[in-house]
Amino acid sequence: MEKDISNRIVSQPWADYELIDAGGGKKLERWGKVITIRPEIQAYFKSEIPFTEWEKMANWEFRTKAGNSGTWRALKQNSPKQWSITYRQLHFQLELTKFKHVGLFPEQRSNWDLIRQRLHTDDKFLNLFAYTGAASCVARNAGAETYHVDSVKQLISWARSNMEESRLLNIKWVLEDALKFANREVKRGNKYKGIIMDPPAWGIGAKGEKWKIDEKIDELLATAESLLDEDGFLIVNTYSPTFDLHMLQGLAELYFGNRPFEVKELWMKTTTGKDLYFGNVLRVGFSENTD
Repeated sequence: MEKDISNRIVSQPWADYELIDAGGGKKLERWGKVITIRPEIQAYFKSEIPFTEWEKMANWEFRTKAGNSGTWRALKQNSPKQWSITYRQLHFQLELTKFKHVGLFPEQRSNWDLIRQRLHTDDKFLNLFAYTGAASCVARNAGAETYHVDSVKQLISWARSNMEESRLLNIKWVLEDALKFANREVKRGNKYKGIIMDPPAWGIGAKGEKWKIDEKIDELLATAESLLDEDGFLIVNTYSPTFDLHMLQGLAELYFGNRPFEVKELWMKTTTGKDLYFGNVLRVGFSENTD
């Protein structure tokens, strides 16, 4: 039986990033010249390349401990713990973290391309839950007045490094809860040509408050609708296993039924031919088949 791929966005690799293989609950990735092995719950199938060969190729493997943290095991001597890669003319600083991440979500490449195509000089762009700022750098490089919002000080510092390494200036840094900032922007009457948000499925806020995307998504989308220009665009990524495509479609119809939108799954294909799922995406202000 053939796979139904009509509801998929397939994000492409680039010179400095390659999803080499996946399977057995792991994925094998190349970031420039550094190769990592990381846990991946969606890789429930068998890998194409045996794990013994993975270990010969990789520099680092992440081993999960209790909870979501873990440690990195060096598989080659003198492997760097910090390095950089490029995407077009942008430069991103990567490093090993205790939560398996290295500072970039490469599956977002398809969204970066849309941001680059849609934004122009002096447009306003808002990046909520902005992490290390890849989308912020893409928007600023396009000439947009860019607001980068994240509640973690260390991540804003990391994003600032990415801006500086990319020879960009004047991204506006906002150290604050993303939803609180967005709600205040609505009260101020501000509007944006483009908005991207990458809310976590769950988490703990700076003051110990609990966050669950299932409980906040309504308010997030309502706020985004109020902030969006009439000809603006919105990109929302969701990763929660309890928040499926059908639910996202229903919310999109509720808040953006008068605008063009698409709700799709985000995938990448490994070099070995495996398909790997990376969550769902809502894109408002885009017609079908925008990739």
